[in-house]
Amino acid sequence: MSAASVERIASLSSDLFYDILRHLDGPTLASAACTCATFRSISKEERLWENVCSSVWPSTNSEDVKSLISSMGGFRKFYADCFPLIVNKQVSEYKQNNYVEYPEDWTEAEYYGDTNEFEVLSPSDFVSIIDTRFKGKPICSKVLWGVSNANGSDDWFYNCPFQIDLLSYADRDDNNDGVVSLSVSDGLPPITSMEKERKDGKLWHELCDGLQLSWIIVNRRMKQAANLASWSPLGGQRHWPTDKDFVIRFGSVLPAKDILPAQVVECILIMKFRVVHTEGEGVQTTIKLTELSMQLEDMEGAHVNGRNSLLILKEALSCQRSKNYREVLESCYRYSKVQNELKEEKLRNESRWNTLCTLCGIAGFMTFWYCFL
Repeated sequence: MSAASVERIASLSSDLFYDILRHLDGPTLASAACTCATFRSISKEERLWENVCSSVWPSTNSEDVKSLISSMGGFRKFYADCFPLIVNKQVSEYKQNNYVEYPEDWTEAEYYGDTNEFEVLSPSDFVSIIDTRFKGKPICSKVLWGVSNANGSDDWFYNCPFQIDLLSYADRDDNNDGVVSLSVSDGLPPITSMEKERKDGKLWHELCDGLQLSWIIVNRRMKQAANLASWSPLGGQRHWPTDKDFVIRFGSVLPAKDILPAQVVECILIMKFRVVHTEGEGVQTTIKLTELSMQLEDMEGAHVNGRNSLLILKEALSCQRSKNYREVLESCYRYSKVQNELKEEKLRNESRWNTLCTLCGIAGFMTFWYCFL
């Protein structure tokens, strides 16, 4: 930048600069802060980053969430922590031979680690900030304080499979209008029949291409936050368990070093939509959100219990992140590849074992008749 340009910029009002910067998104605002000292000074204004967070995550508009973010260091820090997505490069290091089962004679303290660590880990300390968009338009913004289903016995929560359900069972009832619904006016293609949708898959492709999910987990006591979602879908299932259901899967790969033998787990975020109306007289094609949940699964596909899940979520708050979305996707796909290889190896081992048992049975049968005759 020339000296004359710098002088012209310096002569302008800081209020004008502020008005310009407040219309920028997060990455552009961060880039503008690197251009000159004036922009760098103005870009530190919390109000600017509050507007950025509000546009990206509408759920941060509530006063209680604003107070939470302020106590964690402000909106600028919150954006820096939650806009980059979690990337895990340790997946390729996993091999089946490295998977060692925990000894049966371990005590509970040895299995779960230092029990004093749970003095600073409680389900009530975790806050979920969830935002869902379809074709750029916010369709669902919710904040869940604490972990659902964790209000009962600690032993029950710590030892049972961990899962956070955002929607209640009443929201899943077909007779209920639901919290979230999408129709043709929101950008869905008109569907005349489910048989036609099964053939061409227009609705399925529109959902996969248009949906975005952000699931930010916050630990109020540790004052840390991280985004566990992948923004765009990683996969899903059409027509499951019925012709009218569509399951969309998001997620990330989280570190589980010194917590689980596989060292990594998969955070699975599920969205399920159900078709409630197809195209008809005076009725548009309409779908409703019937499930939005989070759960953790290990490399074997088993659900992680509540105790280990809290430890894993704690580690996720300080793990590596990246703004390179392709790098994030590669991490998730690498995990799926290794997991599939592990499943195939298990099937081959089971097949060898079954073959061995069959041969032993035949040999025993023939030996028996040989001795009998």
